[in-house]
Order: sequence, then structure tokens, then C-alpha cells
Amino acid sequence: MKLWSVFRKSVREQWRDPLSLSLVLIFAPLVVLLYRLFFPTGSTTYPVLVLNQDAGVRQVDGQLWSAGAELIGELKKVTYGDGSPLLLVEPVVDRATGEARLKNRSAQLLLILAPEFSQALQPGAASELATVTYVGDLTQPYYAVAAVLVNGVFERFVKTVLGQPMPIRVTEEPLGASGARTEFENYVPGLLIFAVILLVFSAPMAVAREAEAGTLRRLQITRMRSFDFLGGVTLTQVMVGVAALLLALGVALLLGFRSQGPVWAAIAIGVIASFSVIGVGLSVACFSRTVTQAFLIANFPLAFFMFFSGAMFPVPRLTLFTIGSQSVALFDVLPTSHAVIALQKIFVLGAGLNDVLYELLALTVLSALYFALGVWLFKRTQLRSH
Repeated sequence: MKLWSVFRKSVREQWRDPLSLSLVLIFAPLVVLLYRLFFPTGSTTYPVLVLNQDAGVRQVDGQLWSAGAELIGELKKVTYGDGSPLLLVEPVVDRATGEARLKNRSAQLLLILAPEFSQALQPGAASELATVTYVGDLTQPYYAVAAVLVNGVFERFVKTVLGQPMPIRVTEEPLGASGARTEFENYVPGLLIFAVILLVFSAPMAVAREAEAGTLRRLQITRMRSFDFLGGVTLTQVMVGVAALLLALGVALLLGFRSQGPVWAAIAIGVIASFSVIGVGLSVACFSRTVTQAFLIANFPLAFFMFFSGAMFPVPRLTLFTIGSQSVALFDVLPTSHAVIALQKIFVLGAGLNDVLYELLALTVLSALYFALGVWLFKRTQLRSH
């Protein structure tokens, strides 16, 4: 009977905390629903850029045969079972344009066909005549998938043309220093941003601790301004975030991590990102009466930062539209997604702040919006009298 009494008491207490209960119950189904909405066809399209320099070869009947054009046609035929495209093949006018697209993550692979490509597919031709080059960021998992798919089509195409496999010279050129990175180094950019993301726990718990202890109400009686309280909390949390980032980076450097770009630029990216996470933390504090409740609710935004920003798991770029050569993807609404991409460019490709201006601008604007929203909500719900 004591067990039954404890059970009834626990049920009543759980029912009195509907917010925590609802978050526990609906979070997993919500993530499943979001994944289905994000991936309605269950397929990922891999953008492949082609620099077709193939000059073609004149046949005995006088017709110009272009193996490059035919190969591009074969690549475009690669689809899923439902007919949706697997490879999105786009031509580029020069290598610089293609590499720029690779750097801004709007494509996974650049395929370069040499001028002698058609000639090398003639019977008796020397295989060293043709150079087929794959260019990409070897640290990106989607490059490997795209390269495997393209290479499979390429080998089938050569075998179809000649009736037998032919070892045409194929080279792979890594973008930046991506070919010299260890698997550990590939994860470091996301891990550093994850150190900042953990402020989503620290910030609301710090505020909830003040509210739970009654300190916040006593401070309000002293005619404390909203700016004073929020400014003090924010500065403290930024210091915590920077300290966590520096400690994580220091450990990574001691364990063999190498940065191709300026480390100070990466730290600046982390500082800006911390404001967005603190803003989310202030929003969480608006719905938290206790430290425990703040910790529980903070897991909700934490999961979004982890699963959809690329900090811990690679996510496909679901492009919504493009601005010039820059693609805008669905998950770009998360400031940390821009921070991760910026750090990858700095650490792997040796980029400076000038090379990550788009990510820096997007991160700054979104961080300002997230932080402003958190401050506004907190003032409306917790500091109404000021």
C-alpha cells in the first residue's frame, strides 16, 4: 500500500508540472515529425559541378563526338527509385568558380574533364592522355558519397564506350588542407561550438537560481534596472563560454589539432555565437520556476542545436534559395550552423574573417535577434516592474 501511496503522490506532482511533462512526452514525436518534414522524399541530393574542358574528337563520318557531354548526360540519369534526382549536375565556367561553390557548401564535388578526354576513349589511345580530376573537401562526408556515385557512373561509361574497362588516369585534389586532416581534427570545429552551446544550460540555471532563492525579487526592490541584471548575467555567461571554448581548443591543440587559419578568428566566432545561446537561455528561464526545471527545459533547444546545426552530426544542406553564389539552407536559421561552417573554413581551408564574411554576418544578425528576443521575453515575464 505504501508503494501505491507513493505512486499516487508522484503522479499528482508530475501532473502539477504540465510543462515538464509535455516536453518529455512530445519531444521525440516532434523530432520524428520534423525529420519527415525536412526529408519528405527520404532522399538527399548531391550537387556535383562539372568543368567540361573536353574538346571532343572528329569521327570518320565527320561528326564531332564529345565524351564529356555524354558522361554528363549519364550523371544526370542517376536517380532514386522514385525518380527523384540523386546527383544534381551543374556546369561551371572555370575552376575558381567551382572551388568557391565548394567552399560555401553549395556543392559537394567538382569534376574536371581534361581537353583530351574524348581522345583517350578512342581504341588504342594511351591512357595517360586523359586526366579526370575530383576536387572537394575531403573532411565532408557528403563529398565521399558524391565521389563514389560519380566514379561508379564514370567507370560504367568507360566500359560501355570501349567494351572493356580502361584505366584512365583519375586524380583527387583536396580542397585546402582537407586531405591532410585526421579524423579527430575533422570533429574539432563542431566540438568547440558545442562548448558554447552548453551555455543553454548555464544561462537559464543561473537566472533560475536567483529567482528560486528570492534574490531576483530582492534586487528588484533595490530599484535595480533590467539592464543591470541582464548585463551582469550576460557578461558572466560570455566569460564562461569563452573559457569553455579556450579550454576545449587548448586540449585539442595538445592532442595534435592543427589550424590552417587564425585561431583568434575562431575565438571571435565563438564569442558572437555565445550571445545567441544566452538569448535562448534567457527564453528558457522565462518558463522555469526552479533550477531543475530550467535544466530540463534547456534540453529542448539543446537537441535542436546538436541535431540540426552540424555541431555534432553532419546534416545535409536543404537549400531554400540562393543569393548570388551563396545558398541559403533550411537549418541556416540556427546561428550555430553558421558558426560551425565558419570554423570549418578557418581550421581546414585556412580562411580568415574576410573569407567567412557571409557566415560572420549571418551569425551576428541571428545572434542579435536571438539575444534580443530572449531579453524581451525575460523583461516581459520576470522584470515587469522595470
